[in-house]
Amino acid sequence: MLPRGTDVYIVGGGPAGLAAAIAARRKGFDVTVSDSAMPPVDKACGEGIMPDGLAAARALGLDLESAGQPFQGIRFREAGDGVQARFPHGLGRGIRRTILHRIMTDAAAAEGVHLAWGVRVSGLSMEGVEVDGRQVRARWIVGADGGNSSVRRWAGLDTSLREGRRYGFRRHYRVEDPGDFMELHWSDRGQVYLTPVAPHEICAVLISRDQRLRLGDALADFPDVAERLAGAQPLNLERGGLTMSRKLRSVTKGNVALTGDASGSVDAITGEGLCLLFQQALALADSLAGGGLAAYEEDHRRIGRRPEWMSRLMLTLDGRRTLRRTAFRLFEFQPQVFANLLAFHVGDFSV
Repeated sequence: MLPRGTDVYIVGGGPAGLAAAIAARRKGFDVTVSDSAMPPVDKACGEGIMPDGLAAARALGLDLESAGQPFQGIRFREAGDGVQARFPHGLGRGIRRTILHRIMTDAAAAEGVHLAWGVRVSGLSMEGVEVDGRQVRARWIVGADGGNSSVRRWAGLDTSLREGRRYGFRRHYRVEDPGDFMELHWSDRGQVYLTPVAPHEICAVLISRDQRLRLGDALADFPDVAERLAGAQPLNLERGGLTMSRKLRSVTKGNVALTGDASGSVDAITGEGLCLLFQQALALADSLAGGGLAAYEEDHRRIGRRPEWMSRLMLTLDGRRTLRRTAFRLFEFQPQVFANLLAFHVGDFSV
């Protein structure tokens, strides 16, 4: 049930909205989250969380260690060749998005967040938000409503400094051994992620620039993936979605702040989407506790710098076979270079 008023009203009940709600509630704010969907909220994604993402989740009080399946590092593969490195510290974890959403929903409820499912926000007002024909007063409004954010548009924050898009398609498979690495397979037509998400289950995601290309059709370009999935039992139908590279000019205006994909995003090739939204939630709560949003604007830029740099670096290899083969040979002859890049990628600069 919606309250008449709240300190923080969050539009969007996916992981970004729930993370922001948990962080703000732990700072003592009265928090309401609403979403037009009903839980669990799913999304076509790689479902892998890097060690830095798990650390940010722990800072939110989220226990993700008992869910999903751990993995030790990252492996790059193309046409039989490959290179791998373990994380310098800790493990990553593959967790089905629906399971993650249930964990976060339960955690938000336990913190005392007001959760309103199946309601639609139709606009912003001077006093708060318009929800299902009534007004809810709010001191702060947070847009966590995804890449096509209505809150971003209503607040006049839609101006992008740069933008790009690719297409992702996800499917789960039952396998004998899910492996202990997240694998990134390359071809001239895109990438396929294989992430262990359960003791006998992997998440397979195709990412490409061709919105018509599906995982099954692409396997001819990924012989290693085709071999891995031969005889594997599909557990569901393919689910598709956009993966955006978007940087906004600003993520705050007045009493409105954006978080998660609503606030900009990096290409899914980085696997850092969840880490970003967890870190943004912590920064937003700190800024609100300080009485304003100026600190969040600066922290949001800082949080995004490393993933944005890694996204641009990795996407230089997309569709460039000669450059990719040169990089693979370098990594094979100098494995510490790949290990150092992975350490940088997860925010560990101790190597």
